[in-house]
Amino acid sequence: MLDKIIKFSIKNKIVIGIMTLLLIIWGVWSATKLSVDAVPDITNNQVQVFTSCPTLAGQEVEQLVTFPIEQSLANIPHIEEVRSISRFGLSVITVVFKDEVDIYFARQLINEKLKEAQEKIPNGIGTPELAPVSTGLGEVYQYIIHPTKGNESKYNAKDLRTMQDWIVARQLNGTPGIAEVNSFGGELKQYEVSINPNRLKAMGVSIPEIFTALEKNNQNTGGAYIDKKPNAYFIRGVGLVTSIEDVQNIAVKSTGGIPIFIKDVAEVKFGFATRYGAMTFNGEVDAVGGIVMMLKGENSSNVVNRIKEKLPTIQKSLPNDIVIEPYLDRTDLVKRAMSTVEKNLIEGALIVIFVLVLFLGNFRAGLIVASAIPLSMLFALGLMNVFGVSANLMSLGAIDFGLIVDGAVIIVEATLHHLGLRKTIGKLSQNEMDEEVFKSASKIRSSATFGEIIILIVYIPILTLIGIEGKMFSPMAMTVGFAIFGALILSLTYIPMMCALFLPKTINHKKTFSDKMMDFLQNRYQPLLQKAIQLKYWLVGITVSIFAISIIVFSRMGGEFIPTLAEGDFAFHCILPQGSSLNQSIETSMQASRIIKQFDEVKMVVGKTGSAEVPTDPMPPEATDMMIILKPQNEWKSNKSYDELADEIYEKLEAIPGIFFEKNQPIQMRFNELMTGIRQDVAVKIFGENMDTLSTYATKVNQVIQSVQGATAPQIERVNGLPQINIEYDRLRIANYGLTIQDVNDIVSTAFAGKSTGVVYENERKFDLVVRLDSTYRSSIEDVNNLMIPTSSGSQIPLSQVANIAYKLGPAQISREAGKRRIVVGFNVKDRDVQSVVEEIQQKLNTQITLPSGYYFTYGGTFENLQKASKRLLIAVPISLLLIFMLLYFTFRSFKQAGLIFTAIPMSAIGGIFALLLRGMPFSISAGIGFIALFGVAVLNGIVLIGTFNQLEKEGWTDIIKRVIEGTKIRLRPVLMTATVASLGFLPMALSSSAGAEVQKPLATVVIGGLLTATFLTLFVLPLLYIIFNSKINLKRKPIVKPVITATILLFLCSTINVNAQTVNISSIDQAINIAIQNNQSIKANDFEIKATESLKKTANELPKMDFNMQLGQYNSIKFDNAFQLSQTIPFPTLFGAKKELINAEIKAKQLQQQLSIYEIKNQVRSLYYQIEYLQFNKQKLQSLDSLYIEFLRVANLRYKTGDTKKIEINTAQTKQGEINLLAQQNQVYLSNAYLSLKTVLNTNDSIVIITNTNYVPLTVNNLIDTNAIVNHPLVQSIYQNMLIAEQTKKVEKAQGLPDFKIGYSNQSLIGLQTINGKDKYFGAGNRFSVLNIGIAIPLTYGATKARIKSIEYQKQSLEQQAEYEKKQLQSQLQNTMTQYEQDVKQYNYYKSNALPNAEEIVKSAQLGYRTGDISYVEYLYALQTATDIQLNFLQSIQQINQTVININSIINK
Repeated sequence: MLDKIIKFSIKNKIVIGIMTLLLIIWGVWSATKLSVDAVPDITNNQVQVFTSCPTLAGQEVEQLVTFPIEQSLANIPHIEEVRSISRFGLSVITVVFKDEVDIYFARQLINEKLKEAQEKIPNGIGTPELAPVSTGLGEVYQYIIHPTKGNESKYNAKDLRTMQDWIVARQLNGTPGIAEVNSFGGELKQYEVSINPNRLKAMGVSIPEIFTALEKNNQNTGGAYIDKKPNAYFIRGVGLVTSIEDVQNIAVKSTGGIPIFIKDVAEVKFGFATRYGAMTFNGEVDAVGGIVMMLKGENSSNVVNRIKEKLPTIQKSLPNDIVIEPYLDRTDLVKRAMSTVEKNLIEGALIVIFVLVLFLGNFRAGLIVASAIPLSMLFALGLMNVFGVSANLMSLGAIDFGLIVDGAVIIVEATLHHLGLRKTIGKLSQNEMDEEVFKSASKIRSSATFGEIIILIVYIPILTLIGIEGKMFSPMAMTVGFAIFGALILSLTYIPMMCALFLPKTINHKKTFSDKMMDFLQNRYQPLLQKAIQLKYWLVGITVSIFAISIIVFSRMGGEFIPTLAEGDFAFHCILPQGSSLNQSIETSMQASRIIKQFDEVKMVVGKTGSAEVPTDPMPPEATDMMIILKPQNEWKSNKSYDELADEIYEKLEAIPGIFFEKNQPIQMRFNELMTGIRQDVAVKIFGENMDTLSTYATKVNQVIQSVQGATAPQIERVNGLPQINIEYDRLRIANYGLTIQDVNDIVSTAFAGKSTGVVYENERKFDLVVRLDSTYRSSIEDVNNLMIPTSSGSQIPLSQVANIAYKLGPAQISREAGKRRIVVGFNVKDRDVQSVVEEIQQKLNTQITLPSGYYFTYGGTFENLQKASKRLLIAVPISLLLIFMLLYFTFRSFKQAGLIFTAIPMSAIGGIFALLLRGMPFSISAGIGFIALFGVAVLNGIVLIGTFNQLEKEGWTDIIKRVIEGTKIRLRPVLMTATVASLGFLPMALSSSAGAEVQKPLATVVIGGLLTATFLTLFVLPLLYIIFNSKINLKRKPIVKPVITATILLFLCSTINVNAQTVNISSIDQAINIAIQNNQSIKANDFEIKATESLKKTANELPKMDFNMQLGQYNSIKFDNAFQLSQTIPFPTLFGAKKELINAEIKAKQLQQQLSIYEIKNQVRSLYYQIEYLQFNKQKLQSLDSLYIEFLRVANLRYKTGDTKKIEINTAQTKQGEINLLAQQNQVYLSNAYLSLKTVLNTNDSIVIITNTNYVPLTVNNLIDTNAIVNHPLVQSIYQNMLIAEQTKKVEKAQGLPDFKIGYSNQSLIGLQTINGKDKYFGAGNRFSVLNIGIAIPLTYGATKARIKSIEYQKQSLEQQAEYEKKQLQSQLQNTMTQYEQDVKQYNYYKSNALPNAEEIVKSAQLGYRTGDISYVEYLYALQTATDIQLNFLQSIQQINQTVININSIINK
């Protein structure tokens, strides 16, 4: 089919010419319609919901507004993330949808749910509103309005704001492509009724009465019409206020027939709304500005141009001494970025043309190839317009004309080579020329076409990327793909036609400069190649070693998401201490602006403090964004770089005490915040419930981050410390005065915040009519105390009568994400890559900070994006490699040759890795895309070379060495030419330092470095591998088998040595536990289990057994042939990593099992130790009680002898003494058993003696036990680890379900006659034939793997439930045991404080009374029995406490 296309193109030159002309017209027209921007819009698909509630603090905003809205939005489909902030007077919720969801459909879904949410929000608090349909690139035009020099005092902030709202913004609205115009700064004009509380009290008027009077005296009405022939007279009641005088003359009420007017109790004047934001200009004036938001998907250049077209008309509507001055114009950045692209493309094209002419030695041939450059570019522009791809730094920045014209180079060079081989000299006719061009083009066409298709296909996996990296790099892949596709079509149609038409038809063999240059290179190259052939095994081995080194280098190379684009302006974030006032922030930002303005490179400084009325960027009043607009770099008088200037400005600003400054860029800062909710590059997020706890741990994280090199000063999210005047109502007093909290709240909010009672119209403009206290009476806490509240009786009381008013610190901001509270510690990365910084921080946080249960870390910002992109590239890159291999196989119909060419990929990777290393660049997604592009380019020369070898073999070149030398001689020119044009085409991009070059440099560096090593491979290593793979292997040598010497090792049994047992004194529980742990065989067994599992680490990289088969016999012919085969199966590479992680998890499980054994041993030792201690004290007590009963028996005998008592008393005394003896004997048995059990647990033959203290006191426990410690219980930890093992097992199963690769080698003899070039030749057993087999094993029944994965998932869920059950059981046990402990302590205290002293007293009194005969033996016996019970029970109570404490410590694993 390709031959037919080429033939058609050569024969129908006019048709191809017309089609080329149409292509030019289509491309030029498309270029005028193309959307142009600096970078692709990578903002995620999001909708923001704002709710303004000026009277609520942060806690109430979260409870009453944010939480109900979040709950309502939770079940909307296709949501990826919901995050929110709640601060004083404002709730902002950001809902991120999946990219495929239409933004207007998403807004419709949210609108429907907001109606439900509004029902849950109390009336009068606030109404949720949707933000404009815009993106991170939406702020396309920002400007300020300011008076001309000398007229600053003529206009105040109120006048400027009114002009912005009613003249500038109104005329800009309606411009196609604009979503909204946000006003910023100045004072929002209002008609203000400033109440004087003293007059109010004197006149007996209340605030609600003023409010009602203003509402009822500011309205118009109509009364239909009166039909009075011939006219109809329409009735209109005019009651709207139109001026300050109208408001002043409204009557509030009448006292004794005398009306009290507004002017009697208040001053009516022009005021302004409470400000939450302000704008400054060059540190000189409180300015007013506007931010024009562009609709999502619009062309920024067109939108800005439309705005600029309107500005002259708007300027005429303003006073002559008012100027609209833009300070951020997106077209400036677009022009800078596009000029970089244009410069790189033009320089690249010129370099390519120069190289082509140099190598081809024919000016016409060079121009023919060069003409494909603009044509393929126009083709790409046409398709970009069709598919809606915008022209920007990423889409056009990766185009390499050297890469695009490779196909054309191959065909033109082949044509020139073919013409040069003609023996005849003279001029060719057109038909002869057509035939020559067709022959040469058709010979090489498959190599050229498949080369272009391979380059085209490697870009396809990039199109599979989604999310931010997909939006960033998909346009680039599409544009390059369009250009290469266009070049492919041109190389099959336009190029052959132009060669036939314009190449010189006169054949002469005179050598050109190019031929002389190639002869020189050939003379240097051929000897080197011949030497390389002699050392082929050494060279291939060294190459493999270098590749291994490069892999190690790459594994230690850091990573970042995308190199930062220098926008040409700075955005410094300035943060004052928490709770700073707006005026203080304005003063500080103006001071900073004046410092910055001292730099000659700075054009202007605009500070945006706090947030605008539409808070698309909701900052607190203490925060300021300082936009530093720089002059063009060619106007700078110094030789500073962009980064050096930023550092110098930062150093100067640090002189302002107590202020935190952070460097950034306008678009980058906006992107970061919109996509991840933070302004910094990296954020450590801590999730949990309690804001104080979160704040505490954030401080600890902050200290850890500060210790990491490369992390800038971290910024902790301000969540607390907001100064508040808290009004806490006394409900009893409010009830006594007949008031309600709502009544009081209304008065407080009206008096201080101000409340609108209606509007005042000035022609078409309208302004709120607001009631509030005069500014004199709302400046301190005393004014809040003295605010008068009208009661139901008509009298007025100060607010302090019904409320306690005090200064307090409250939450400044409550941030939520995925329904949970969180705090963020954000930082930027400087002089180091993002990945290594974050990995170091992760390691330090895991070892230094232990979070409570329910609290956890996550990492956001660009690091999160880097991780996601890297995971996707791990899928995209293997797919592209597999596609390349498949295409190579289809091209050559040989796995061996496909594998040969495939070696270009690792070789090219070597150069790419070392090029990044030499330039000090980390691995970024830009570099990753460079590697993907490089792999496609690298195989192209290999295809051409192997194709030439095959062609020579068909032509009868049987000697492999001669074939290789001849093939390399023929292909040296095209190999050098394609590599040179491809690499030098990227050279301007690699060396560029203008706007946007930061993103292109890694990509260009990888391609250039990789092509250098890939060319070396093509010219040296690939021919050597071709020779090795096609050489005949001689198996005539007999293998020498060395005898295996076996040795017998005799084991001698040593006689056992009897050692006399010793006595071990144990004086503490810790000593006993240590002995048990050292001697316990179970723990020693656990040690061996851990070592056994650790020994399995090396099995993670185990390969299946290599198969070796041999055949001997008559399997080919009657001759006795022999053959052998080697084959090796290689699992999918991810299996090794998964197995390694599984083994690590199993090691951890064994360690936890050992901890569980230690835990059980500790409990046994403690229980036995304290039991022995109790029994020893019990033994002492029983001995002392025995002496009491001996005394009782002695006295009874004495009294019996004297006749004072009967024999029964002696019998009773003997019986009681016997009972005590029995108790003592029983106690001794228990003690012996306890010692025996302890010896068993301690695993010792030595005698043990527990040394007890003189006093027997109970163990104690801290009442403030952290219940979260249960999570650290070994049993729970063990279950969690089993869950991790299940997860890792699942990964192993998944990896085992992926394809396996197979590689094999066969070598056999074919004894007999074989026909070679028409001649019969005898081949003996020594003549060998080799085959290399490469295959892939794809599982057809993946369902079995899925079933096993599902089973493991169920096991994991079962373990999760088990862990939760165990935690609940332990919590329940802990609660019950703590209750028991409290009861035991009460019992012990009773015995110690009351019962025990009484027992001693009872014994003394009873002994005295019995001796003197005051009491009978029955009473004496009862007294002794009571005392005995008390003393024994006292010891029992201590033992009970000890056992309970042991149980508590066991549960909390102490």
